[in-house]
Amino acid sequence: MTRAAEPTPVPPGIDNFPQAFLNSFSRPDADPPGAKDWDCEPTARHPRPVVLIHGTFENAFNNWNELSPKLRNEGYCVFAINQGAPRGEVIKGRNHIPDSAVELAGFVDRVLRVTGADQVDLVGHSQGGGVLPRWYLKFNGGAAKVNHLVGISPSNHGTTMLGLATLAKTIGVLGWVGKLGGQALPDQVVGSDVHTRLDRGGDTIPGVTYTTIVTRFDEVVTPYTNQYLTAGPGAKVTNILLQDVCRQDLTDHIGSSYDPIVHQLVLNALDTSRAVEPGCYPVPPVIS
Repeated sequence: MTRAAEPTPVPPGIDNFPQAFLNSFSRPDADPPGAKDWDCEPTARHPRPVVLIHGTFENAFNNWNELSPKLRNEGYCVFAINQGAPRGEVIKGRNHIPDSAVELAGFVDRVLRVTGADQVDLVGHSQGGGVLPRWYLKFNGGAAKVNHLVGISPSNHGTTMLGLATLAKTIGVLGWVGKLGGQALPDQVVGSDVHTRLDRGGDTIPGVTYTTIVTRFDEVVTPYTNQYLTAGPGAKVTNILLQDVCRQDLTDHIGSSYDPIVHQLVLNALDTSRAVEPGCYPVPPVIS
């Protein structure tokens, strides 16, 4: 039961987050194009399936509608998790980070079991590229099952949310934010219990490769330098600032998972032997 090395081409998906977000209201649990083909068998060229992890208040369909088919058309087996909220809800990624990490652990185990692969590569946005997969790697046995974590605008060391979250914490209303918007919000604030526990002992786990893809114009994970990682023993970290790659790229947090320059950097990270220099051209922010 061997599949052809070259998959049937997947048509391009929606090319911007606002349109994908609106479309996801009618299909909150849908997979993005090219994802979750449980008959997919990894090839010698791409032996590790790619698991896509959406961010806070996003879902698999609206976060990955453009990148997922690109990865599938490159020959990867692609799987996209919906986590952090009940089925039927559009706004996902809201639950306590350790609880969502348990969901991720079960999803990765299923991918490995069905595909027969030894490891996966993780590609995530915001929460899904930072604190959530890092928690899974450290506390849920993920380190042995993951080769590479690629984080797009990752919430690695918490956010001040332009100072608003810090203010809410200072005046004692951060708990109400959690009740209204989900525990994932206060979990990702600088100095939270989750970040304190996660960052104790260093940023990385031995044997795992990490790539961060960061935009200077991130308005959600602030300051943007909180997204970078420092390599510990036995780990490799590559921190990429988008504006060092292309000064014309003005993408923000919301738009970064739809940035074609980011997509090329993801492909380069997943397969360095076939890396291509990204083009450089104007990429506007979603929120200006």
